Amino acid sequence: MDLTASASASASVSTATVAPLKVAVILGSNREGRFGPVVADWFLSRAAGHPGIETELIDVAELDLPFALSYRPDPAAQAQLARVTPRLADADAFVVLTPEYNHSFPAPLKNLIDWHHAEWQAKPVAFVSYGGISGGLRAVEQLRQVFAELHAVSMRDTVSFHHAGTHFDDEGRHKDPAVPDAAAKSMLDQLVWWGHALRDAKTRRPYGA
Repeated sequence: MDLTASASASASVSTATVAPLKVAVILGSNREGRFGPVVADWFLSRAAGHPGIETELIDVAELDLPFALSYRPDPAAQAQLARVTPRLADADAFVVLTPEYNHSFPAPLKNLIDWHHAEWQAKPVAFVSYGGISGGLRAVEQLRQVFAELHAVSMRDTVSFHHAGTHFDDEGRHKDPAVPDAAAKSMLDQLVWWGHALRDAKTRRPYGA
């Protein structure tokens, strides 16, 4: 028996039967005139070329979650939650796109996070940030603490755009894509590894928070 051929065939079967990783890409700003959709389109086009993942965009600007949190949300709040909660629960991993406002991340993003709990647990979270001189990295550092509290695993590598508007042309294309493309690939490689590892672990043993 050709063990090499057998191992190769088994690997092919295994790869073919692994379900794609479901990645929810969260656009975290709803500010008028926001630059976020440009960054989101750029990232989604890069993620589309990464094997083994499926992406879905969740835009906080399309939600109307109340800012008053409640354990017993009224019907209007329940209707808004029904538009997003199942999508978060169904995701295997997350990529959060955030600007930096006053050394932090936007309030609508925090509101979306705080309305949920179990949906984040034992899942990996990666970050794409944009802003001025800091490139949104101060917002990312605060988000790491928030997601750690929610039992999520944040990726070490990020993608950040310093003075973001200067890097894209009027059509939303990055003017010099080599470096950000490489950063996106590295980050997605980590996200996919953690996504599969955590998804597989939860199939064998429920996560105990």
